[in-house]
Amino acid sequence: MNTNVINTSELYLGIDGGGSKCRAVLVSAGNEQIIGRGLAGPANPFNNYEQTISSIIDAAKAALIDANLSTDLLSQLYVGVGLAGVNLPKLLIKMQQWKHPFNMMHVTTDLQIACLGAHDGKDGAILISGTGSCGFSALNDTINMVGAHGFPHGDKGSGAWLGLEVVKKVLLSVDCIEPPSLMTNLLFSHLDCQDELDLVEVVAKQSSSFFAKLAFIAFEGAKHQDPLALSIIKEGALYISDVARRLWLDNPPRMSLIGGLSPQLTPWLDKDVQERLSAPIHPPEMGAVIYAKQQLITI
Repeated sequence: MNTNVINTSELYLGIDGGGSKCRAVLVSAGNEQIIGRGLAGPANPFNNYEQTISSIIDAAKAALIDANLSTDLLSQLYVGVGLAGVNLPKLLIKMQQWKHPFNMMHVTTDLQIACLGAHDGKDGAILISGTGSCGFSALNDTINMVGAHGFPHGDKGSGAWLGLEVVKKVLLSVDCIEPPSLMTNLLFSHLDCQDELDLVEVVAKQSSSFFAKLAFIAFEGAKHQDPLALSIIKEGALYISDVARRLWLDNPPRMSLIGGLSPQLTPWLDKDVQERLSAPIHPPEMGAVIYAKQQLITI
């Protein structure tokens, strides 16, 4: 929480909205420092538009409160918003038409703000493994995207994909199609299930964020050399490695792996990929601030 006197005449808010959570940072234009942070629920308009706008407002208010500022200052904020799902044109237009409470708001994809943050506003590429997965590069005003097709038909190597694979492997194991697995007891215990029928009932029609919360079971099983868990982790890591090689064909100056699974997944990537990755300079929400400032320059 910031305890210094803050000039409220020009405040920037960066929003990173995804399938599991919405993060916000409040930045004072005077010193370029983060003065407040906020966290709220999921913000993917593809899954739930109303929840997305509610999460954005909640995260913005939380950042103001963290900075010891009044939530009445929402109307003075210059806001950059990066969201999962707005790579679909209809959703981008819908978000742009939202009668938001801010001074000004600029919306783009979560991928673009993540790339801007990772490389401090400069050209580069990113691999994302969080609730979803994707490869993205921005070079000389040309954008290239690999993946980002959504869950469950895409997002391989993501938390949601890993969690769904855990469920699928456990069900196959229970049916004696696959060998016994440590993941079975872990999954049943975590979801408070007695048998496979309970499991099917619990997971039916669940969201990507639900399955992403099950990804830890695959890593836990792999840690104990469970063959089914290892097969899941290796398949997901191979996909992310292949995405990296595809993006390197464009010769980006830097590439970073980001997302909630990045610390756990990095050791499983192919060695040549691990060796060429660079640590992100800023988190995606700071990339959203950079994006907002870039848009103001062009107005």
